[in-house]
Amino acid sequence: MNFKMRLNLTVLMMLFAVSAAQAQTSAPATRSAPAGSAMPRNPNLPTLWLVGDSTMQDAASGGVGWGAPIAKMFDNTKINVVNRARGGRSSRSYQVEGLWDQVMSQVKPGDFLILQMGHNDGGDINNANGRPSLPGVGEDSQEITKANGSKEVVHTYGWYMRKYVTDAKAKNVNIIICSSVPHAPRADVKEGDVERSNVVTWAEEVAKSQNVPFIHMNKLIMGHYVGMTPADVRAKYFTPPGDGTHTSPAGGELNASCFVDGLKQQKDLELNKYLAATK
Repeated sequence: MNFKMRLNLTVLMMLFAVSAAQAQTSAPATRSAPAGSAMPRNPNLPTLWLVGDSTMQDAASGGVGWGAPIAKMFDNTKINVVNRARGGRSSRSYQVEGLWDQVMSQVKPGDFLILQMGHNDGGDINNANGRPSLPGVGEDSQEITKANGSKEVVHTYGWYMRKYVTDAKAKNVNIIICSSVPHAPRADVKEGDVERSNVVTWAEEVAKSQNVPFIHMNKLIMGHYVGMTPADVRAKYFTPPGDGTHTSPAGGELNASCFVDGLKQQKDLELNKYLAATK
């Protein structure tokens, strides 16, 4: 190999190394797939599927959603727990992006599914992020034109939530609707308080109208804040600094335990028999 050929080869190798380094540094810091997105570990067992947003999935900001600690609260020799929550999604966008279809393609009769949506449903339905749904639980709809020129018919929060229920029932999957978890309170919490949020009310209305179980996690979690100052609640249960939505590891544990408390209050629910034995 003459000197010119060696020089060209050296230059090409240097360019390849630079390109590879740039590719690594430009890679997104957040996950492209939801936490716990692996297939169920034992296909012979029923599976508990978790469908929600970043309050259920671990958040990119360092928050720990309640979908991670909930897994250890069930007996994994009897049931798989698969977290398909995805940060930033709403009742609308989780369906439009095909994430719901992916779950439905993998469920089997006798599985269980926990549905919690609402934190990202508010706002202008023309927002480019594709998250906001129309308010309410009615049959209203509105066609919009997206930035790429395509059309989409946007429905109400209740319409999307009913579709989750209808699809799950068609697959003989046992679905449970949960209210959205509360944000960090800005005032002292009193016994019986519930965060003032329309989606909390709407989620309960959908559950009742569709005759499916409902767990009021908002009320259960708020009950644990009684006697604490807002600053203490934020410091213990939420991710610093200034994040009043995503929970710390302690907050994720609290929210998961509140789900279990709500489940136990409805003793006739079959999912209870898969809970891990308490010491």
